[in-house]
Amino acid sequence: MSKREHQFNEVVRKVRKDLFGKGPDSIKTVFVDNMAITTLKGNLTPVEKFIIQSSEGFEQVHRARTKMIQDHYKKEPPVELEEVMQSKLVLLFSDINIEEDIAVSVFMFEQPIER
Repeated sequence: MSKREHQFNEVVRKVRKDLFGKGPDSIKTVFVDNMAITTLKGNLTPVEKFIIQSSEGFEQVHRARTKMIQDHYKKEPPVELEEVMQSKLVLLFSDINIEEDIAVSVFMFEQPIER
């Protein structure tokens, strides 16, 4: 793992921990053109695991883990992330498979990412 990947992953972990009280157990990021594609495993908190036992709770957790994250990055793009990438964050696409507890986020930056 490169220094940049490590720094990027640590910023992503911190944002998730600050939002949800728990960061992912593992993160892997690859850089392609102007995108950082991040796979996050072990995201759910014990409370979320309890809540998803009902269909309504499942939907609430899914919405929080996708829409809430996208809204957060849109309103408050982490300055540290843009510093690590040396480019402005333009878009974030994010989804989670609740059953497998695996999320994927695609961060799109203004400039191509240098390796």
